[in-house]
Amino acid sequence: MRGSFAPLRMTGIVDLYAMTNSHPNYLVIRLSSIGDIVHALPAVSALGETFPWARITWVIEDRYARLLQGNPFVSRVITVDTLGWRNHLAARDTWARILSTIRRLRDSEFDAVLDFQGLVKSGVIARLCRSRSRVGFASPWLKEAMAASFYNQRVHATGAKHAIQENLALVASLGAHSSAWRFPLPCSQGDKEYIDQLLARGGVAEFMILNPGGGWVRKRWPPAYYAELIRRLGPIFSGSFILTGSASEADVIRKIVIASGSARARYFPTSIEQFIALARSAKLFVGGDTGPLHLAAALGAPIVALYGPTDPARNGPFSQADVVLSTHQPVNHTRRGRNPRFLEEIPVSDALEAVRLRLTRADEE
Repeated sequence: MRGSFAPLRMTGIVDLYAMTNSHPNYLVIRLSSIGDIVHALPAVSALGETFPWARITWVIEDRYARLLQGNPFVSRVITVDTLGWRNHLAARDTWARILSTIRRLRDSEFDAVLDFQGLVKSGVIARLCRSRSRVGFASPWLKEAMAASFYNQRVHATGAKHAIQENLALVASLGAHSSAWRFPLPCSQGDKEYIDQLLARGGVAEFMILNPGGGWVRKRWPPAYYAELIRRLGPIFSGSFILTGSASEADVIRKIVIASGSARARYFPTSIEQFIALARSAKLFVGGDTGPLHLAAALGAPIVALYGPTDPARNGPFSQADVVLSTHQPVNHTRRGRNPRFLEEIPVSDALEAVRLRLTRADEE
């Protein structure tokens, strides 16, 4: 197992399913986001490994469903679009889709429903399903405490340090365990060939990924810092600097490339699956608490992580060799503010030394 945390073992809830049903039928609810879905993968893998004849259905937002492609432990995927539905509640088509989804949720009787999301909306989904057992976290581990009212089994993830361990505690309540953390992410030959061709056209052999984006500004290192880091890494790292991010971040990323003044810096726009193919070959990943970092960690890429208001012990990379720079000064986690500030407290000099250290460790691995 990569990382410093052993899978958490839980006792206290008797696993009646393992004793009475050799072909259990489970429903997993983890709607979003990329990092949270990645952190749920080892728990669902443990469920599938412990009960190899189980049928596991996963409910997920449609924009993230691609992360489950080829997952050997997931038999069926039910997609939802909660954001789109909320924005168009008055439309007849919206209600038709909602009702169709409810029918799909109720067309099977599940031995257990496991809600990894911990929100009222995911609790409602759990309640809508036909299952006598609705398993979720106890209030201290929920994002919205009211969600607990939808469960009839509430799991205490006592002793869990990382989010992955919390999720493992949920499936451990059903008797599921695993000796390793498994992340069955998509692995498409077509995506690999696309990335290989992209790298070949750019004359790129060895490279590191820098991902300057993030869900909200306070998680993001300043763009000027990334440009300076690339400039200062020039004499140290002989490879290329590949910058990644969403289409909405493209302008900022292009400005970083220009400001860096490096002919070896370039922007590679990718889909989720293409990013996964890219990260599999990266010499290093540098970025903040965002989906691409969690994908890179799951793939085993060496990481330098830049953390601010979120706790890297719970949400960060889990390899002992990775380097985390963190202010860990919790702030109001509002995504919108009148004067949002970047994560300016981590100086470029610290990041430079962290990159030196992680590259050295990678060479020694």
